[in-house]
Amino acid sequence: MSQRLQLPLLPANTRNSVHGVAAGTGVPNAAHDAALHSELQARGVRWSEKLELGVSRVGGAGPSDHKALQIGGHTLMVPVFTRGAANSPYSIEPLAAGAGVPGDALLTRDGVAIASVRFPAVPKFYGLSTASGIPYFKIATLHSDRVLATTVLQNCVRFAKRETSCQFCAIGQSLSGHRTIPRKTPTDLAEVAEAAVRLDGVEHMVLTTGTPPTPDRGAQILEESARAIRERVRLPLQAQCEPPEDFIWFDRLKTAGVDSLGMHLEAVTESVRRRIMPGKAEVSVARYYTAFEAAVAVFGRGQVTTYVLAGLGDPADAIVLATRELARLGVYSFVVPFVPISGTPLADHPPPDAAFMNDLLDRVARELAVAGLKSQDIHAGCGRCGACSTLKSRETLAHAERHTERAAGA
Repeated sequence: MSQRLQLPLLPANTRNSVHGVAAGTGVPNAAHDAALHSELQARGVRWSEKLELGVSRVGGAGPSDHKALQIGGHTLMVPVFTRGAANSPYSIEPLAAGAGVPGDALLTRDGVAIASVRFPAVPKFYGLSTASGIPYFKIATLHSDRVLATTVLQNCVRFAKRETSCQFCAIGQSLSGHRTIPRKTPTDLAEVAEAAVRLDGVEHMVLTTGTPPTPDRGAQILEESARAIRERVRLPLQAQCEPPEDFIWFDRLKTAGVDSLGMHLEAVTESVRRRIMPGKAEVSVARYYTAFEAAVAVFGRGQVTTYVLAGLGDPADAIVLATRELARLGVYSFVVPFVPISGTPLADHPPPDAAFMNDLLDRVARELAVAGLKSQDIHAGCGRCGACSTLKSRETLAHAERHTERAAGA
């Protein structure tokens, strides 16, 4: 596992950057460049054949077709296997011989150096297997650089038919590619979680699931899994599922050891939801809002999150308005750029451009700041990690600006 450290200076002949140089350091000013980060996530990067890929994911439940890159203190999930990435002006290349330290590489745009980057090494727990011979990496995987994630049930009642499935979803690809197993048992999940914490310093865990044909919509298997994990290791957990029909499941998940809950809208307008996720749209936005309010009463303000995929057709104004309304309820909206996954009906759907995301995420960040919601306060999950979006860094700045405004008005 790579360490969180300040990256070394680039070699002298690579310090001229199209994005400028941090004053007094000689280091290209890319580590805190949210606009650049958004462009990397929108356009992807080409990966040099001279570099090993390390931890990466092709297809399957998201984030897929991505790789984690560390730029300064920031970790980003950046597309590397998408069709768009193959034509990106950005590339990752080896450093010159003798430069940097092992694990370093060079980010370039059109051949011009921007920054040195790092990428997480293959975690130690990936080399282990259960007593029954199942490799640990088929039970849970490393996301970003310190997050453990699993899809407990690798099937979904909606995925079986294209007329009901979410068109961006690739939950079945990992299974058909033999990179996972259909159902992870609570015992195996607890074993892998303990090893990931002990060997690789994993800091929190995401438990998500395909939706089964039951009224709890997956909450029961998440409850069983969380209970087993928390009996084995103290690890903050987020559970993710559709709103169950009976909200008593929120209390049961909390009692089992779940610290935060994710219920993902993906799209915020009914018209886009019906077009992109016809089966999931049967659970209306209004029902989600009712579920959010009930969940916040159990998990607390800021411990309930939703995932919004920008670029599926929702207008920016609609996403910002939804963020505002959800923030009022105490729900953190994690807004990320849509990334098309190969093998899905939306494989050729273009991702949103960086300009759209820059404006949108700045506006969303301000709504979160007004509501006092911070990603750092979320105990576990995608919002806390933040690597699939540049929202987290923008939110930090928005909170600082909000604090300054209040101080000036005092």
